[in-house]
Amino acid sequence: MTEHATTPALPDGFRSIEPTVSICPQCLDRVTAELAIRDGSVYVVKSCPVHGQQIELREANADYYLARNTFTKPGTRSVVQTESRRGCPFDCGLCPEHDQHTCIGLIEINGACELACPDCYTGRQDIPDLTLAEADRMMDFLQASESGQAEILQLSGGEPTLHPRLLDLIALAKTKRFKYILLNSNGLRLAEDDALVAGLAGLLPQFEVYLQYDGPSARGHSVFRGRDLRDIKERAIMRLTAAGIPVTLVATVRQGVNDGEIGAILRHAMSIPGVRGVNYQPLAYYGDSRADDRQDRLTLTGVLENLERQTEGEFQLRDFVPLPCNVERVALTFCYRENGRFVPITRKVDVREHLPLLGNTFAFDADEYLAQAAGDGGVCACMARFLSAVRPFIPAGYGRLSEKEKAGYFNRNLFRISVSSFVDAYNFDLKSMQRECVHVVTRDLRRIPFSAYNLFHRNP
Repeated sequence: MTEHATTPALPDGFRSIEPTVSICPQCLDRVTAELAIRDGSVYVVKSCPVHGQQIELREANADYYLARNTFTKPGTRSVVQTESRRGCPFDCGLCPEHDQHTCIGLIEINGACELACPDCYTGRQDIPDLTLAEADRMMDFLQASESGQAEILQLSGGEPTLHPRLLDLIALAKTKRFKYILLNSNGLRLAEDDALVAGLAGLLPQFEVYLQYDGPSARGHSVFRGRDLRDIKERAIMRLTAAGIPVTLVATVRQGVNDGEIGAILRHAMSIPGVRGVNYQPLAYYGDSRADDRQDRLTLTGVLENLERQTEGEFQLRDFVPLPCNVERVALTFCYRENGRFVPITRKVDVREHLPLLGNTFAFDADEYLAQAAGDGGVCACMARFLSAVRPFIPAGYGRLSEKEKAGYFNRNLFRISVSSFVDAYNFDLKSMQRECVHVVTRDLRRIPFSAYNLFHRNP
């Protein structure tokens, strides 16, 4: 890999924001680039001396993009495991150039899958099933990398429910002191296998299923999965929630496919007790993805603007805040139940006032905030204001509840809406990559940002 240092000239109508480094999607070399505004949107404008000028949509709403750093915090550093030699994103491990720790450590436990999704980022690799001994080393490595404070472990695949020792892997993870364990799934086996669902229910609390869900109509399922899976998805949701297993619906969204159902997905999720969140993921163009159709690219703010229109303002772009540990690519809000409906907490709490108190993490930990409130010597004024703001969402006597009762309360009364926009070779900008906090833990014991792994390291 080489780096081309030709500074791109901006075409007419573009106004520069700042220089950056990008990737040429044809040769995958680093190229200099500019982030620039045109007609209220942000673009990556880059020039490769071999493949010419390239312009890619970075963010649909320039105002949101320019304001995002209001919420940023300095990155939480973690153990450096590789040297900087070729430069980001080629030295992953993590290397010293990376600005953020691991919020979510993702382990791919197998490669088998019942589906052949056209846009699958794994390339449908023939990955052998992870052994318990390998998993043990990888989980210990992740904890050591985070000085024993690793937060969220995500088990993925392939389709991880096809792993013959899935329950043993989750049970092993429960011994490793992760705050939360997520299981990615397409739901096919969960819709049919009552014994597996019962086994998963026995591993509660601090466990959740991230369920692939493409919308209430057939089109999204047919385009993304190759067939209509609506009945199967609903059976999986009903079985999981009936067993008390929290579910987050994870929707791949693409303009012209299911972007008209963004609001309907949220309303459906909120109507089902036990579904505790929705995560929207605009399609990223990895591998076999239909890159020629990138005029249909949907960005983070494109999702939120659709959500505002389709819910007639019940949920608005301004209700969402950039995740402090990755303001570049993640936005979220928490909603609380009030008079039978969910209302964004951000309408009652100004997150910017409390940034010093919030961790660089996806996790909301009520116990942590309450423990700070109960500490010797009282609390500082800023903590007192924060606790006053969040106290209405935490029930009286919360500290006396069992772990199961606490989890049940939050599953019923809090709802998380998030958007995760991943980096591909077309919309790549260096700052995004260096702030990415979802990291793949590899079998040779490295941590690689999810986007970089799919771009450069999955099939080196």
